[in-house]
Amino acid sequence: MNPRDATSKILQAVDDSGNHYRHSIPMIASENILSPLVRRACDSDLHGRYAEGLPGKRYYQGCDDFDTIEEIGIETARRVFDCNFANIQSTSGTVSNIAALKALSKPGDTITAVSTADGGHISHARMGAVGVRGLNLVTYPWDEERMEPDIDASLSLIRDNEPNLVLFGQSVFLFPTPLRELSDAAHEVGSRVMYDGAHVLGLIAGGVFQDPLREGADVMTGSSHKTFPGPQGGFLLSDSEDATLHKRLNNSIFPGACSSYHLHHVAGKAVALAEFEQFGEDYASDIVKNAKALGAALSSEGFDVIAEERGYTESHQVLTRHGGPDSGSGMRAAQTLEDCGIITNMNMLPGDTKAMSGPSGLRLGVPELTRVGMGVDEMQDVARFFARALINKEEPSIVKSEVSTFKSDFQTVRYCFEEGPAYPGI
Repeated sequence: MNPRDATSKILQAVDDSGNHYRHSIPMIASENILSPLVRRACDSDLHGRYAEGLPGKRYYQGCDDFDTIEEIGIETARRVFDCNFANIQSTSGTVSNIAALKALSKPGDTITAVSTADGGHISHARMGAVGVRGLNLVTYPWDEERMEPDIDASLSLIRDNEPNLVLFGQSVFLFPTPLRELSDAAHEVGSRVMYDGAHVLGLIAGGVFQDPLREGADVMTGSSHKTFPGPQGGFLLSDSEDATLHKRLNNSIFPGACSSYHLHHVAGKAVALAEFEQFGEDYASDIVKNAKALGAALSSEGFDVIAEERGYTESHQVLTRHGGPDSGSGMRAAQTLEDCGIITNMNMLPGDTKAMSGPSGLRLGVPELTRVGMGVDEMQDVARFFARALINKEEPSIVKSEVSTFKSDFQTVRYCFEEGPAYPGI
């Protein structure tokens, strides 16, 4: 393939991807879409520029305008997250975690975290940032019924191991972490407390989940593109007044984990923060209402929805089980749903051990559906499509056609200053 044909093929695939989501029901819990103004900031000359350092203290010239952008973004982040310190330079939630681990630990230290088998993020594991940092990992005992760390057993684990750093937060995140009790125990033994809010950062800022920085977390990390509806990137946040800690956190981002930190995405984050300050509480509240409604609707359709006794969820996520442990039923369900125009991801559930080939569950998210205007009534419609695809086993092409018709009424980005097309072409 010659270079021009390759370029044409790439651009066609880019357009096809947008078209695919335009006609589908996107339910990947870690995804969201951009508002028109955030997209404008990201699609700017800043995409190729450098501004190493902090506002007013750069290693490059020509950064005066970007200093203005970053200063406004930092101040807005401090208001949105109600904290004393904010760094908005990180290029992802995982990079935020690498930076926080650098600031709060040294190689050989002991860290406690949620196991990936119980829903912990890969950056919390030996295969990820924890391993890169050379930390000794101890995982919490898990309460499968409540889908959270077993409080009493985790308190004992923290006191017995006396870790240097105690990490909370998950990738599968249905309910707030029992943070106050566990943080108190961590601080008793001299541990720092880190909370990875990547998935739930928008819910935290919207006041509908939990408040980690007031519940004992010394540092909170997070992604800027999940329940917080900005461009891909991350945050590093703290309510500490310790200027030495602030300096360590800033230095852990640059020069620690980032050189060029994607100025166009920082600008997009700054716009997204301003929009969230205006619309975030409503957006976060609507996300949780939709997730709870989806869980109840799927259960009514006959699906095995995790944590029924707790109301299914308090976040943006819903978990469903589609067979026995390591059955691969989650993978098969995800493929069938995609054939029907519904985009999900397979996910390990308690009891599963095969992350790639055998998960029995699906992890479903509603941030994008909420962002394009769907409410609790539409969650009933979505659940019915699931039943048609997975229980009634209707012809996928028929379901997909009706999914496309259903989605045609939800093509506008909401909860922002200027509403516009959710899936614009290039």
